[in-house]
Amino acid sequence: MAGAPAHPNIIGASGKPAPPTSAFIRRMLIATTVLFLSLFIIVPVVNVFGQALSKGVDAYVSAFSAPSPPEGAALSLAERRKLTAARGQVEKNWNAIKLSIGIAAIVVPLNMVFGFAAAWAVTKFRFRGRTLLISLIDLPFSVSPVIAGLIYVLLLGRNGVFGDWATTLTWPDPFSLQWRGFSESWWPVTFTNSYTGIIFTPLAIVLASIFVTFPFVARSLITLMESQGSDEEVAALSLGASGWRTFWKITLPNVKWGLLYGVILSTARAFGEFGAVSVVSGHIDANDTMPLRIEKLWNEYNNQAAFSVASLLALLAVVTLIVQLIVDRQQTGRQELRQQK
Repeated sequence: MAGAPAHPNIIGASGKPAPPTSAFIRRMLIATTVLFLSLFIIVPVVNVFGQALSKGVDAYVSAFSAPSPPEGAALSLAERRKLTAARGQVEKNWNAIKLSIGIAAIVVPLNMVFGFAAAWAVTKFRFRGRTLLISLIDLPFSVSPVIAGLIYVLLLGRNGVFGDWATTLTWPDPFSLQWRGFSESWWPVTFTNSYTGIIFTPLAIVLASIFVTFPFVARSLITLMESQGSDEEVAALSLGASGWRTFWKITLPNVKWGLLYGVILSTARAFGEFGAVSVVSGHIDANDTMPLRIEKLWNEYNNQAAFSVASLLALLAVVTLIVQLIVDRQQTGRQELRQQK
């Protein structure tokens, strides 16, 4: 059409046309972004998988499954020692994986509850100290994880503020739960192992992980809930709906994608946290999570096993990215649908 502009107007978020940009600048910005991501994210991740599989699939699997000698074979003393060491390494690797899964299974549900409660309080109510509460929610973003771990040591350690109580607290190991039946007691399950104290136990790792992962769920929900407002909840309550029914039918469906987004980020951080966990774990093998186990394998010059365990964390990062993209698309589509209405 004659007289039509050479470039279509691009509408910004404010509804005003965005300033025109040249194709050269646009391409340079895109190229710079892709180059940066490739050098600092894609190449390192690919290198982890490449190093893990550099010696073949059998070497990769050996980090998680110790080789068995041929049946009836006579092994020398050196071979028996080597086999025993390999089995010990495999057992420690699996213990680190199990502990990481267990920590995440505890931390993420707690963050869902605490994060949702914090987001609800901040967005639905106006009260004195609201700004301070938001600052406290963001505090883990600005505090070094190592400092966070040190705080727990100073509070709950032997010479800490609550040291007298924390060092004598006895609690059962959830991983030692066993079924014993009703022959000995009316309660059919029991714990075969227990811990005394908090610091340098898995409970300290849970506390440190909660501290560093708490903001993800809360922050994902605060922005979303502020943009949505309270009109739908107020309308439902005015029509006679109960508070619980309003929550389950209106509030939760409206924020479910934001909640899932926060859960994804919280899960990835819980699996990958190193600084705070390193301080409160005491460098005890039984307290090794996957990042701590990778460090020990690397320091022992067991590079193959280190990269094999690291590949699991890298795979988790890739899966997290894919799920995050799906959630972003779903959330964006829902917001566009709400705007059209």
